Amino acid sequence: MKKKTTFHRLKELSELINCTELIARERERCGCYGNREGAFEHLKVLLSVLVQHGQVGLCFYDSQDSSLHYMPDTPDNQELHLLVRVIQEVSPHVIITSAKQERSMTRFLQQLGSNPHYRPEVVTYPYVDFGLEVSKQRLLSAHLPFLPACISERDKLSYLSSCISFDSSLMLRAVGALLKCLDRRRVGVELEDSSVGVPILQFHAYTLKGMVYIDSDTYSVLQIFKSELHPSVYKLHSGEKEGLSLYGILNRCKCKFGSKLLRQWFLQPTQDLKVLKRRQEVIRFFTSPQNSDSLRTLQSSLRNIRNIPTLLRRMTLSLTKVTDWQSLYKTVYSAVCIRDTARHLPQSIQLFRDISEGFSDDLNYITSLISRVVDFEASLADNRFTVKPNVDPAIDEKKRRMMGLSDFLTDVARRELEHLDARIPSCCVIYIPVIGFLLSVPRLPNMVEKKDFEMEGLDFLFLSDDRLHYRSQRTRELNEFLGDLHCDIRDMEMAVMAHLQSAVLERSDSLFKVLDLAAELDCLMAMSSASQEYNYTSPKLASNRKITITQGRHPLLELCSPVFVANSFHSSESEGRVKIITGPNSSGKSIYLKQVGLIVFMALIGSDVPAKEAEIGLVDGIFTCMQSRESVSVGLSTFMIDLNQMAQALNSSTGNSLVLIDEFGKGTNTVDGLSLLAASISYWLGKALGDVPHVLVATNFHSVVQLSLLPSSALLSLLTLETAVDGDELVFLYQLKEGICQSSYAANIATLAGLPTSLVQRAVEVSELYRAGRPIKRTEKASLEEETKRCQFVVEKFLSLNLEDKDLDVQRFLKEELLPSAGDLLNRS
Repeated sequence: MKKKTTFHRLKELSELINCTELIARERERCGCYGNREGAFEHLKVLLSVLVQHGQVGLCFYDSQDSSLHYMPDTPDNQELHLLVRVIQEVSPHVIITSAKQERSMTRFLQQLGSNPHYRPEVVTYPYVDFGLEVSKQRLLSAHLPFLPACISERDKLSYLSSCISFDSSLMLRAVGALLKCLDRRRVGVELEDSSVGVPILQFHAYTLKGMVYIDSDTYSVLQIFKSELHPSVYKLHSGEKEGLSLYGILNRCKCKFGSKLLRQWFLQPTQDLKVLKRRQEVIRFFTSPQNSDSLRTLQSSLRNIRNIPTLLRRMTLSLTKVTDWQSLYKTVYSAVCIRDTARHLPQSIQLFRDISEGFSDDLNYITSLISRVVDFEASLADNRFTVKPNVDPAIDEKKRRMMGLSDFLTDVARRELEHLDARIPSCCVIYIPVIGFLLSVPRLPNMVEKKDFEMEGLDFLFLSDDRLHYRSQRTRELNEFLGDLHCDIRDMEMAVMAHLQSAVLERSDSLFKVLDLAAELDCLMAMSSASQEYNYTSPKLASNRKITITQGRHPLLELCSPVFVANSFHSSESEGRVKIITGPNSSGKSIYLKQVGLIVFMALIGSDVPAKEAEIGLVDGIFTCMQSRESVSVGLSTFMIDLNQMAQALNSSTGNSLVLIDEFGKGTNTVDGLSLLAASISYWLGKALGDVPHVLVATNFHSVVQLSLLPSSALLSLLTLETAVDGDELVFLYQLKEGICQSSYAANIATLAGLPTSLVQRAVEVSELYRAGRPIKRTEKASLEEETKRCQFVVEKFLSLNLEDKDLDVQRFLKEELLPSAGDLLNRS
């Protein structure tokens, strides 16, 4: 069997990745599924979802076009607002989920079942059916008609990894359960033979309307998030900390829920101009120097906002601690302070108006009630809920009795001593909760056995610390008259606490509203603080397809570099949408690509951006094809991962997407890599004007331009980063300009990197010979021992010369006798 060349292998992979026409043909061929009478009488959408640890993974199958849509793992809140939006958009007929559910999912399904207008069928499978390995095997076994029947499992896995993200474990597990349901119900192939599987003709990444698609690789290469192990030895196993990342420099939130919401904004950038402008107006207000006092006041109050959902959950279970009441009081009191401050701020700003109206008078009521009822000082001292005086007269009366009990019991003990044996020197009356009042006397030396403890008129109870404890007639009367004061007081205070809990829980909606608005305010003030410190500017958000950035900066690199050269970017609707950037290594090409991506991303979360000016149009996705980690989970090489990323960008990007490509094709031989890069760029340039995304390509394949491999188009723009050569030294200017780089300056950069000079010189020699088409001769290097012997021979022969001989011809001697005898030493000289 003839071995496949790299070129044929790449051709096969590209045919698998770009199979739009084949899918269309298969859809027509498989149309018999829908043409059978009654087979598609009821088109169905089946949605599979798995919720774990605040993350949602889901996918759904649309029987109308036999397509499988998936959404990468995405964070969601306790109310599952994201899942609600998905169901509103998709309107599935069947919802598939695990029988082992989190509380939030159980509550969601209960609410869904109580909706009279929309009641989808809910199917639960055992948790084992959502296993990761089981799901991968089901996906590999799925009926994909557009793939060749003879395709190997390895090639099928390679293709699937370009269609669906194997890094999203929850989504992948949901896909496994969905495929099981499709096979059981035989959706769309009910009338076909049992050997015919349910066809999947397309895979689509699903994004909610208004949200921006960004995959995990893009988050990684742009360094939006970066987790690092905590440097403290005490926290090595307890968690991670945020390293140098965009989230790390913008997260200046003062409360935990602010940080959590900010991360959610980062993971769910939006195109909704209304939402973005709402955020921008608050940031713009707080970045103004005259509003710095209001910023500090609000941030000091936000520090006291605690975990309200946890506090309320403990109240519902009657597990409230003293510290919980203290935290709740601080939270509500701080919320009142935030509201009062917000009411003095411009009410034309929507968030301030929402806080002024949303933080209702219920907060004043809760604050006043807790302040009047709870005695925090006594509660902390006794480690139990304690009521203040003048709350309940009955409790106050019993506490007065308890306070005056000491003198009263001393008087009772004096009377008891008069009736005791004369040998007993003293006694006292004590009170023990639950047991009641007891007479306590010291143990005498002759009291050894238990029978010695018996006294007339007294009932012996126990011995403790050499003191005998009895119950007398008087202590019985005290129990009847005073009762178990301690337990009574405790029970009565617990009843007061129960009433207080009920009053708070009745107003829980107001508290949840506090949490939502306070977290939003915290996020926006955090971003405004960063904007002030780093000299960011507010971008103009537009509904067009243009992106213009004037003197943009990389938000992370500028913090690490003493000097940073700003560069601009302009991509209009009809010109310069595809930019090819050439330049030497280390000239700043990758930084420029990431800089543009980060600035656009920051605008899509409502933040200010590091630029002099910026106008950001509609962007529905950011796709990257950059060097990333190898995927051990699917066994893919770095080049295969690059191909998958490029396939995702080619198949999923739209005219409103931003595509960043860095050194694509370098993982294979030069000709194949150059061909794939040129074909990919030509694919975009050949699209209709409205379908061409913003594309930035950084490459060292200068031939892609020099050999005219690309079609001529106004959409194509050629850029390079300036450098200067000072003697043998290469100087990077990092300034972007139009044109192409004529040389890669690899030798100069190799010297800068510290490679040996002789090695670099030989590399330059080989490069020049190769470019000139001349043969390259191998250099033989003699061993050190041989070279030493030859040198010794030359020296000895030279020293043997008689320089006084008039007939000696030194030049002839060197050429004919000395150097030939030294072998190839002449060539080395």
